[in-house]
Amino acid sequence: MGEVSKAKQRIVVGLSGGVDSAVTAWLLKQQGHEVVGIFMKNWEDDDDSEFCSSNIDFVDAAAVADVIGIEIEHVNFAADYKDRVFAEFLREYQAGRTPNPDILCNAEIKFKAFLDHAMRLGAEKIATGHYARVRHNEDTGRHELLKGLDPAKDQSYFLHRLNQAQLASTLFPVGELKKTEVRRLADEIGLPNAKKKDSTGICFIGERPFRDFLNRYIAKAPGPIKNDKGRVLGEHVGLSFYTLGQRQGLGIGGVKARGAELKALQALGQRGAGEHEPWFVARKDMGSNTLWVVQGHDHPWLLSTELHMQDCSWVAGTAPEADAMAAKTRYRQLDAACELLAPSSTQASLRFEQPQWAVTPGQSAVLYQGEVCLGGGVITASNVQHGA
Repeated sequence: MGEVSKAKQRIVVGLSGGVDSAVTAWLLKQQGHEVVGIFMKNWEDDDDSEFCSSNIDFVDAAAVADVIGIEIEHVNFAADYKDRVFAEFLREYQAGRTPNPDILCNAEIKFKAFLDHAMRLGAEKIATGHYARVRHNEDTGRHELLKGLDPAKDQSYFLHRLNQAQLASTLFPVGELKKTEVRRLADEIGLPNAKKKDSTGICFIGERPFRDFLNRYIAKAPGPIKNDKGRVLGEHVGLSFYTLGQRQGLGIGGVKARGAELKALQALGQRGAGEHEPWFVARKDMGSNTLWVVQGHDHPWLLSTELHMQDCSWVAGTAPEADAMAAKTRYRQLDAACELLAPSSTQASLRFEQPQWAVTPGQSAVLYQGEVCLGGGVITASNVQHGA
């Protein structure tokens, strides 16, 4: 299994209550390791809420530990999470950006606070149920982060901020497997959560509507919704509640373009534009508290060929050479060929061969060379010409 040592080791596994971490623990136990399970509680503001499933998840994790025959410890990282992840999440949203808290959670909680806790328990390694792989490169002496073998489940995007020390201490056993195989194994072993649905969404939000959650922490500040001609189409509830590329929940329907607007849209090749084309969020102007929207998925305002990123984190410890490679500007996106420009330890720019859609400040751009994840950074700007 990739980096798993043949020698017996004490390995602490993050048991989430899900099937991936359950199979992770079972595989390591099968290989003869001394396995200990840890259930991480990262959120406790509304434990009694119908949307917070941590109590159910702990029951599932404990049942899994019982079947596998390992100890499980319940550890509360909620204070760390609130300070290191949630506070940053709110700051970013209030600034009009769209952060990815799962990336921050991996860097600050799962592979920092959890790793530190595991080492205090005498662990030689930690393991999680992420679909990724770690490989030691004999030529460079460095650890590489690789994509999981199941392309539909690969989670290297969320792990791109892991450093050499973290990767040296981490195992991802299910990264070597396809999800169907993981489910089959869980069923074969008789794990109680074999058929459990994969969790979706951000851990502290759960399945609840996102806007409802943000409402509790961010004040509404209504303002105008304008189209690319400056025409007011309606009112938004607050810029923090929208993200670039969003088309649901705008409340403006298929507003019909008129006269010159329709001709201009048609000149851009948007056949039928202005009739019933959907509206997309294209820009958030914090200064004027204006939400700018455009009609048509391929409107120029939604396309970028360059982006700038800061707060970079490189897996190798240093920035890669400026070179041709590929990147994702959001999870569940195919790798897009690009050129890395002027990389430094903290920032870099990317130039893409093909325009990228709805490049969003606050999201992460993650770089790859083939199956190797090089790291990435937080998108701060792109070269879209908004014209307003």
